Amino acid sequence: MKSVRDHVKEYISENFLMGLKDSAITDDASFLDLGIIDSTGVIELIAFLEESYGIRVEDAEMVPDNLDSLDAIDRFIARKTFARASSMTA
Repeated sequence: MKSVRDHVKEYISENFLMGLKDSAITDDASFLDLGIIDSTGVIELIAFLEESYGIRVEDAEMVPDNLDSLDAIDRFIARKTFARASSMTA
C-alpha cells in the first residue's frame, strides 16, 4: 500500500505536472510557492483527498497549513482518519 505522501505526489504529478518529472516536489515544498497548484487546483486536490481517504475537508480546514505540501497533507490525513476512527469506537 502506498503512503499518503506517495499517493498524493503521484496524483499531483499526473494531474498538475502532466506527468513531468516531479523531483521538485519534496515533502516540505510549498505547492503554491512552486506554482504547482493554484486556487482551482486546491479544490481538485481536496476532492481527490476526500474520495481517496473517505474524509470531509471542512471550509475552515482549507488552509495552507493543511494542504500546501506533502508533509502538511500527510499530517492532515492522519488527524482526520484518527478522528474518524476515534468517533467510530466511542
